[in-house]
Amino acid sequence: MHIQYKEKIRQLKAEKNAVILAHYYQTPDIQDVADFVGDSLELSRKAAETNASMIVFAGVYFMAETAKILNPDKKVLVPDLQAGCSLADGCPPDSFAAFKAQHPNHKVVTYINCSAEIKTMSDYVCTSSNAVKVIQSIPVEQPIIFAPDKNLGRYLMQVTGRKMVLWEGSCVVHEAFSLNKLIALYQKYPQAEIIAHPESETSILKVAHFIGSTSALITYVKNSPNSSFIVATEHGILHRMQQEVPHKILIPAPSKEDNSCACSECAFMKVNTLKKLYECLLHESPEVSLSDEVARLARVPIEQMLQNT
Repeated sequence: MHIQYKEKIRQLKAEKNAVILAHYYQTPDIQDVADFVGDSLELSRKAAETNASMIVFAGVYFMAETAKILNPDKKVLVPDLQAGCSLADGCPPDSFAAFKAQHPNHKVVTYINCSAEIKTMSDYVCTSSNAVKVIQSIPVEQPIIFAPDKNLGRYLMQVTGRKMVLWEGSCVVHEAFSLNKLIALYQKYPQAEIIAHPESETSILKVAHFIGSTSALITYVKNSPNSSFIVATEHGILHRMQQEVPHKILIPAPSKEDNSCACSECAFMKVNTLKKLYECLLHESPEVSLSDEVARLARVPIEQMLQNT
């Protein structure tokens, strides 16, 4: 059935001049049929550069919003509108506007994992790939609000030495890792390097040998002379990572929960399926829509981010 869907998707893609963008956290079958697989920054670049008439974004909703902001005249589709994000959902625009008002004279730096409305209130947008560079580009005397990820914010404060006011948001996936289980796993595989995404809790980052964005983690594993790694980010990354390093051993970091794979998976990312991707292309629905005003205001910090990376 998957082979059948994949062939139908390829046919529809050609007929409709569509491009499929997929995040590393999507299921392997979706990654394999996508034109481009990447992290938020890479996919934002691809969305800005594409000549396709239609964009199908297999990721979570805020990513598809970003593609629409960068391509206001193109149809942007998502396989499932319920593919949300705990970071974006945990930062409601009304609440954030009130929070921002409590801190006048602060510049707002938002992680790309937020809604289009939050981006309209932002002076800067960043991803985990370029967050350090963005923070370092702001004059040291300028106070900063960082939202919505408190774990990434704390990591950035440590790396840059900047004090920032943090919104109390977090990623359910990256807060799900168990430090005790991770240490036990490392004792079992002492030759492995622990690599972690900066959205993880501070306790996890303290024991990591390398910290980086999804793309940086893949690059590190490719270039490292080490042959085994414990990977503390969403389990979906292992598919592309293993393709890049078929001879290396990749072990998912253990979750606090007792689940089927003993790893941390994003339920939002896994809402998308190959069947939904096919039906989305076939019916050209669900479609992402934004008001002209929200798209116009949100586009400013996003384009600034793309120009400075």
